[in-house]
Amino acid sequence: QVHLVESGGGSVQAGGSLRLSCAIFGYAYINYRMGWFRQAPGKEREGVAAIGSDGTTTYAESVKGRFTISQDNAKNTLYLQMNSLKPEDTAMYYCAAEFAGRDCRSRPMEYKYWGQGTQVTVPS
Repeated sequence: QVHLVESGGGSVQAGGSLRLSCAIFGYAYINYRMGWFRQAPGKEREGVAAIGSDGTTTYAESVKGRFTISQDNAKNTLYLQMNSLKPEDTAMYYCAAEFAGRDCRSRPMEYKYWGQGTQVTVPS
């Protein structure tokens, strides 16, 4: 059974950096798409970055140039490097996975498996 465990969240000053990790267990598929999403209080969950097994990546406009999604297939781990953090990046961050396709997708509805979330706080 597939399950995902995020780590690496915390509180960091504006301009700082954090790296989120997502360990994926029970995964043995060739085709996949994986992504990072976030949800702030009172707001809908939004896509932050995604990667597909076809090598494509996509980013939300608000994080382009600051965030980088990557993966270590040997460790079955997904990462999100977040630099130049801003107060508006404050949210619960979730990783997600789907094994029915290989291109990257950014909508939450296109993912079946989700982690429990890790909080990122950037005080203003």
